[in-house]
Amino acid sequence: QVQLVESGGDSVQPGGSLRLSCVVSGNIVSILDMAWYRQAPGKERELVAAVSKGGAIDYGDSVKGRFTISRDNAKKMVFLQMDSLKPDDTAVYYCGGNIVTWRSSVWYWGQGTQVIISS
Repeated sequence: QVQLVESGGDSVQPGGSLRLSCVVSGNIVSILDMAWYRQAPGKERELVAAVSKGGAIDYGDSVKGRFTISRDNAKKMVFLQMDSLKPDDTAVYYCGGNIVTWRSSVWYWGQGTQVIISS
């Protein structure tokens, strides 16, 4: 069984920083694309950042220049460094990944971690 578990969500003031982590566990053959998405109350889930197995990176327009995604393939982890946080960054942040097992290649989601930006 594959699991993605996020951590690092917190409540911080505008202008602050947070670092989110996500670890993948289970009977895994390979991890392909990994990404962070977020969903604010009343809004659709949106892409924050994505990183391929080879290291190609994409960011949502609203976070470019402020957020940095990285991954550690050996540790089966993906990170999101969030700087210059704004109230609009308040959301539940979800880690997702295209995980290859012996049976299939499936996109899995974590349970989410809450980020609140407020003064």
